[in-house]
Amino acid sequence: MKIGIPKEIVEHERRVALVPALVGKLQDAGFEVRVEAGAGVHAGALDADYREAGAAVVEDAAALTGDSDVLLKVQPPTVDEVARMKEGAILVSFLQPVRDRGVLEALNARKITALSMHRVPRITRAQSMDALSSQSNIAGYKAVLVGAAELGKLLPMMTTAAGTIRPSSVFVLGAGVAGLQAIATARRLGAVVSAFDVRPVVKEQVESLGAKFLEVELAEAETETAGGYAKELSEESHRREQELLRKTLGAVDIVITTALIPDKPAPKLITGEMVEGMRPGSVIVDLAAETGGNCELTEPGRTIASGGVTIVGHLNLPSTVAVHASQMYARNVVTLIGEMVDPENAGRLRVDLDNDVVGPSTVAHAGEIRT
Repeated sequence: MKIGIPKEIVEHERRVALVPALVGKLQDAGFEVRVEAGAGVHAGALDADYREAGAAVVEDAAALTGDSDVLLKVQPPTVDEVARMKEGAILVSFLQPVRDRGVLEALNARKITALSMHRVPRITRAQSMDALSSQSNIAGYKAVLVGAAELGKLLPMMTTAAGTIRPSSVFVLGAGVAGLQAIATARRLGAVVSAFDVRPVVKEQVESLGAKFLEVELAEAETETAGGYAKELSEESHRREQELLRKTLGAVDIVITTALIPDKPAPKLITGEMVEGMRPGSVIVDLAAETGGNCELTEPGRTIASGGVTIVGHLNLPSTVAVHASQMYARNVVTLIGEMVDPENAGRLRVDLDNDVVGPSTVAHAGEIRT
């Protein structure tokens, strides 16, 4: 089977789905690897690097797409790209069935098997394939750097001849993978950090990183889904959460929001009224901007000011750290491919929907949409 890695065409996407260091792993499994010319240049991988690793470099994007049995991508394909794909091929990429419905239907019409890296289950066995977590780690790290760059203060305490500067305060809303990395990064930079999450189970993790965990009594006893995500709260619990946020936001310098609900718009947790009560010069970095934002005032893809508060709605932060983001994503993807290798037929893939990783990750197969 031929595995193709096309150049990403979505604006500002700098990652690549396969790095040269992992070409050999696919070849050892019996696959022919082909990479579109220039596909890895923004991720520090030149065409010469791929050739040296044993991959073929293809100049014609349409030819690569149309002749590949398996396509590895970061972003979902466009409908035009789908039209050029081989019927019955296999696609692995980030693909959100709700947001990318038109693309999913186009894939299904061509009987293309599509696996979404968004859908890799959060189970112990699949940790090495969990691209959402690997990329969220990068987003959490970069969010702190973005917030620090926008803030007109230093993060650490400094004692100088000109006097002592007190450390800045960072509040992280949501203590999943991105949130925990944001906490760790902010602490490394010397900030005073606090965090809130509706899941009490993360308290120990937050405190182990040196941050203060803010608590509020919620009406629900169970606030976590089987997949490890926060559940949507009842109206009463949401009211209590809002009271806590209203008290907290007025006393911090940087707020990093990370709350997401799979396949749904991001929950609106910070109101315009709360922003009005924040300190002039403070910063909100909204990591949920791609799905609408956790702040009512967030404008996806833009940095705006409201009443002296800077609200950052950057999209695709992992792409700004393309070298390491690509390395991590490629490891996730290649490990998932390894999960599908047919043990009785080298160089062939078998889509086993009963497999506890492959099945949940498959969103289209044999002319059926699985969502």
